[in-house]
Amino acid sequence: MPTIAFHTLGCKLNFSETATLSRLFVEKNYQKVSFNQVADTYVINTCSVTELADKKCKQAIRKAIRQNPESTVIVTGCFAQLKPQEIVNIPGVSLVLGANEKLNLSKYLEHIQQKKSPESHSCEIDSVENYFGAFSLNERTRSFLKVQDGCDYPCTYCTIPKARGKSRNESIADLVSKAEVIAQNGIKEIILTGVNIGDFGKSTSETFFDLIKALDQVEGIDRIRISSIEPNLLTDEMLLYISQSQRIMPHFHIPLQSGSDEVLSDMKRRYNTKMFREKIERINALVPHAGIGVDVIVGFPTETDELFEEALNFINSLNIMALHVFTYSDREGTVATAMEKSVPFSNRQHRSKILHQLSEKKQRYFNEQFIGQTRPVLTETYRNRATMYGFTDNYIRVEVPYDKRYKNKIVQVRLESTLENGNMKGRIIE
Repeated sequence: MPTIAFHTLGCKLNFSETATLSRLFVEKNYQKVSFNQVADTYVINTCSVTELADKKCKQAIRKAIRQNPESTVIVTGCFAQLKPQEIVNIPGVSLVLGANEKLNLSKYLEHIQQKKSPESHSCEIDSVENYFGAFSLNERTRSFLKVQDGCDYPCTYCTIPKARGKSRNESIADLVSKAEVIAQNGIKEIILTGVNIGDFGKSTSETFFDLIKALDQVEGIDRIRISSIEPNLLTDEMLLYISQSQRIMPHFHIPLQSGSDEVLSDMKRRYNTKMFREKIERINALVPHAGIGVDVIVGFPTETDELFEEALNFINSLNIMALHVFTYSDREGTVATAMEKSVPFSNRQHRSKILHQLSEKKQRYFNEQFIGQTRPVLTETYRNRATMYGFTDNYIRVEVPYDKRYKNKIVQVRLESTLENGNMKGRIIE
């Protein structure tokens, strides 16, 4: 059997697509091996959200070529969509496919194996007909279900609309069918992924609220998590429904990007700090035990020292669980790159460190509120048959003593203490 290895960079959306591609090749009698092994074919699904992401993509490509110089090396994803010629010029690359064209990867493979010169292909990324439906299966306890692709938001720092195209999706009926397959494979939790999932429904005249209500009825799925959703798209109607659902987890990931109204305006975000605070307070009121993660970008070109302090104070005042901090990097072709002002990289690093410290403080404070409480935990991974790991419904990562009886099961865990690594120590209640 020919061997094939996959490597995913970037978001959960990419992970779901890679997982789907790997199943397609296994069905074609390929043997899937680790990316660290010698393989006949390597498939690298790339990201391009930051300059560091681009660098990691090139490193992965060169690693595959070093491991087997005679292999077929296929590069796809956002970096491939944005800079195909740069990848084609890397000696040893066989095929470059745009973000949507990965759906047709297998049809190119036999053809490309007969040629020595690299090829690049890309289809229309805005076409609904080229939409690549995807979900992960059997890679872990949770499944990532892609529900939407593309973005219609013109944020001044972001290349994703160019890499992924306009917002589009498949139907609720198709997604329910995929969720049923996931349930039949014994997976307990689904994470809804996409570029801008709250914008779901533009292709099918449906809504994201319609979708979560439909998925909430799928038998065999015990947990549904909503990944990153824009604050202006998370409605009170949805929050009220989630607060009463037994399956949709009390866990939200909401992009803020800056705690300064001036910077938010420069970023062309669709809300201000007043609206964002009201959204967080609404979640706190309706789902008081919810874990709320917040995305923040530091070092945007117009973020002065004073505006950073303003943002820091705003973020500190929010009742949230943790931060996901990104250090700003110029993306070719974006409006932000052409802005006259800029923040020295050393300043960006310093601000990032401050926000990471704030995140650790907030995570610790959030965790400590639940000491002595019992919460449901889905056990997912274990190490050396000594410790099992899992997440509570509100996304606290918990460590419990290993017990094979509880692998891939939702168990009641008493949360006993916080740990230095940000996790909590717990004990399974028999």
